[in-house]
Amino acid sequence: MTKYLISFPGKGQAMNLTEEEFPIVVAESHAVIEEAKAAGVYVFGGGIAEDIAPVLVQADGSAGTDIYPGSDITGGFTVLEVPTRAEAEQWAAKIAAACRCAQELREFMYDPAS
Repeated sequence: MTKYLISFPGKGQAMNLTEEEFPIVVAESHAVIEEAKAAGVYVFGGGIAEDIAPVLVQADGSAGTDIYPGSDITGGFTVLEVPTRAEAEQWAAKIAAACRCAQELREFMYDPAS
């Protein structure tokens, strides 16, 4: 089976909700995650803590506040493992409906060691 990343950007780029809508979206998105868990396809998910700055860790262990250009990752993501891309698209559509915003879908390359 193949693992897929389903994600959306944060910082007002995708999910633009009122204070009243937010708890509804949280409940609906959690319901989709529970459905994925029950189906046995959920691997991992969560949201990026946007109030904590990322660091770039070098091979020598030193860390700095510079990150790779264009890699400002925000928002939420879910990793699912499903047999087909079509099924991954169906799950992405469920998450998009719950979150009230489009989702990006990416396929992880196969690595026999992972």
